[in-house]
Amino acid sequence: MRYNLSFGILVAACLAASSLSAENVKIVLKNGAELRGEVLKDREDAVVLDLGHTVLNVPRSEISIFEKASSSAAKTAAVQGEDIYYVEPAREAMTVEKNVQRVAESVVQIQTASGLGSGFIINKLGYVITNQHVIAGEREITVVVYRKKPDGLEKQQFTKVKIIAMNGFLDLAILQLDDAAVDTLPFVPMGDSDSLTQGQDVFAIGSPLGLERSVSKGIVSIRARESGGRWYIQSTTQINPGNSGGPLFNARGEVVGVNNMKAAGVGVEGLGFSIPSNVLKLFLKNREAFAFDPRNPNSGFRYLPPPAPPQEKIKPESVTTGG
Repeated sequence: MRYNLSFGILVAACLAASSLSAENVKIVLKNGAELRGEVLKDREDAVVLDLGHTVLNVPRSEISIFEKASSSAAKTAAVQGEDIYYVEPAREAMTVEKNVQRVAESVVQIQTASGLGSGFIINKLGYVITNQHVIAGEREITVVVYRKKPDGLEKQQFTKVKIIAMNGFLDLAILQLDDAAVDTLPFVPMGDSDSLTQGQDVFAIGSPLGLERSVSKGIVSIRARESGGRWYIQSTTQINPGNSGGPLFNARGEVVGVNNMKAAGVGVEGLGFSIPSNVLKLFLKNREAFAFDPRNPNSGFRYLPPPAPPQEKIKPESVTTGG
């Protein structure tokens, strides 16, 4: 009896040690279901997962996200401020559907007299990022925020908008909402665009062709594609007029790019380009160099005088030729 009891204690101790050394993971399936457990075996075709009450064989073809489960310490890690933007190292990866629920309110529509674009809020001061070409040459800018309410969606329009900085070469601009309500608006954290890999899932939110709050999903085609002396994230995410200035998100709901342009033409599909978030971070940290001053003709753009009205042509008198 004593031997059996000792043997039972030894087995229990071994199981406990095995449980502690096992790797806890979180798996999100392509249908949106989430699984958490310990990996018993990690094969090329499947992952054998111990859910506690059962063992499950999960085919890799059905897995959308596979990551180590966050520890309790990591889960409680606060959002960290860097300059005027924020990062969130322990931010949890989610499906696109769930990500949209947590980041959509931070994506805004930018309206001007000549058109519209997209943007996103990066801090509690009401700073908004967009493309320079969205607001270039404009004096009156309206930013539309979509807030979730218990009885539906509510549009908030901010008409007092300041241009803080802009750069035509990078095609980036910083706006600020001049309103006391900005500290209640949600903002999104910045991600690391250098960590992107080919084939990684990304998604965009914006107002293509004025169709507000549109979501499109794709994958990273290549992390750095050169064009005109600059480099962009090339992805299969659908980018159309109106998406300009909007965010490109990764699976953690972090901004990894600013949607900028697309390749257009007959038979051309799935060629979208976004400014990397690490380029945006450099722009933000050096914004004083691009500070906007409407009195300075070198502040990013110039206002040309309106054309003069056409003058009436005077009909010449009849001319007599010499004989």
